[in-house]
Amino acid sequence: QVDLVESGGGLVQAGGSLRLSCAASGRTFNSRYSVAWFRQPPGKEREFVAIVPSDGGRTDYADSVKGRFTISRNDAKNTVYLQMNSLRPEDTAVYYCAASTGFVGISRYEYLYWGQGTQVTVSS
Repeated sequence: QVDLVESGGGLVQAGGSLRLSCAASGRTFNSRYSVAWFRQPPGKEREFVAIVPSDGGRTDYADSVKGRFTISRNDAKNTVYLQMNSLRPEDTAVYYCAASTGFVGISRYEYLYWGQGTQVTVSS
């Protein structure tokens, strides 16, 4: 069992930045886990944002956040980060961290472990 806890959300003006953290506990959050960020805007489906694959695989991003968001991991700290720059009102959502062992893709149905989410609100 892996417990994930997100933090770092909040209210920010358009053009601002936030850094989200996803801290894992329960098992060692090592490189064998693929970790992704998803988000769920108000009234919409949960959508993929970014992934850092297991075993040093290349990161990937949704087109809507490419060039603005950066995902990174620090396995020694059992933490994955999402640096969000140049935020836009359409980035407003609850952001979720998800993890699973091995190589998984960008579908939310592939992930076994989920955090409770952190709210990000971007004002115009």
